[in-house]
Amino acid sequence: MTKLSGRVLLPPKLKLGSSGRIKDITPDRFDRQWSFLDSHVAEGSKIKSWALISFGGTPEQHFCITKFVNQLSNRCEQLGILLNKKTIISPIFERIQLLNNVGILEGKLKKIQEAASGNLQLLICVMERRHQGYADLKRIAETSIGVVTQCCLYSNLSKLTSQFLTNLALKINAKLGGCNIALYSSFPCQIPRIFLSEEPVMFMGADVTHPHPLDDSSPSVVAVVASMNWPSANKYISRMRSQTHRKEIIEQLDVMAGELLEEFLKEVGKLPSRIIFFRDGVSETQFYKVLKEEMHAVRTTCSRYPGYKPLITFIVVQKRHHTRLFHRERNGSSSHYSDQNIPPGTVVDTVITHPREFDFYLCSHWGTKGTSRPTHYHVLWDENNFRSDEVQQLIHNLCYTFARCTRPVSLVPPAYYAHLAAYRGRLYLERSDTTMYRVSPLQTVPLPKLRDNVKRLMFYC
Repeated sequence: MTKLSGRVLLPPKLKLGSSGRIKDITPDRFDRQWSFLDSHVAEGSKIKSWALISFGGTPEQHFCITKFVNQLSNRCEQLGILLNKKTIISPIFERIQLLNNVGILEGKLKKIQEAASGNLQLLICVMERRHQGYADLKRIAETSIGVVTQCCLYSNLSKLTSQFLTNLALKINAKLGGCNIALYSSFPCQIPRIFLSEEPVMFMGADVTHPHPLDDSSPSVVAVVASMNWPSANKYISRMRSQTHRKEIIEQLDVMAGELLEEFLKEVGKLPSRIIFFRDGVSETQFYKVLKEEMHAVRTTCSRYPGYKPLITFIVVQKRHHTRLFHRERNGSSSHYSDQNIPPGTVVDTVITHPREFDFYLCSHWGTKGTSRPTHYHVLWDENNFRSDEVQQLIHNLCYTFARCTRPVSLVPPAYYAHLAAYRGRLYLERSDTTMYRVSPLQTVPLPKLRDNVKRLMFYC
């Protein structure tokens, strides 16, 4: 054990509700969790056309559907989300074996879309159990039909706890363009020395997923996400590509970054003056190769706009390491350690960090099971001249804006969303007809293209 000193960052003040229902809270529980009890989400989506399809289940379980629809609709209304139970298309009940037949499944989903006159926004899929057809369901819905799906299990419908309904509602709201939580003090107030309200900032995240170790031919999948609103900076859209088998450097980063900058320009009205880029999944031996090639790709993209030179900060995010942090007992004994995890917000930037480079460990979450694993952040390039305290506080505050849960997460959200989007791209390749993917490692099978009404949403959340 190495003795060292750390510090604990205070949680940020959060904003719930919108218009005349704004409420501010500061998470003060030991695990920094907060509640939506008697509170609205920061921005509720409006879902005017939706449907429900059941895969499997017993007749007794089917009776739960009506109760589930009513309670989910009521919980959404309490949270400020419009999910009108009067606009739902009649529930459809199918055998779970339907998920084994891609052609029939696609035809069934197309009929549901046609029944909604092509305007279906949400399809809730209730499943008897986890099934490998989940990958086909997501691929067909998002690339062929153009509808966002939300899956859940009958085992959860039998209980219908308030927490389950709230979690489901939050995921639906985030996927359909809403916003669940926002920082009470917008980002220009977080670091006024750097972030100015009239100069928008884009947060980007990138990750590459590789096939399992025994697979010697399938392509790797890369995802890049970027924030699309300012100053809230809590809505992200993604771009995904397949690339050369097990290649870590992102091959088409310039193309994806260009698409994201165009979307940002449409949403905000101007290009970002600063870009904070979080890169996940890079080992230390590849740091500077990744920095050189991917920074060049982003710079090349920016140069396509005359006179446009944003200030870029490039940060590598690592979770795969063996560093663990423990309390010492209050009596100061070096041989006794507390049996509790370190508190959320714990930062260590001395002794175990690099003697000359800009890196630190941040444990932004509360470990509910096992020993907390802090995240290692390594700032490889910084044109924004962040001070150590500033970048640590920025990342810590961002960890409270993750859309799916009511507590801070262990990984900064841009990197977390990139990981989720890359996993979704991997699902697109796991089709029932796998023979078409048995190609040489030098060939790359392209991912199917997302429908336009889905690609601007956080469908991967």
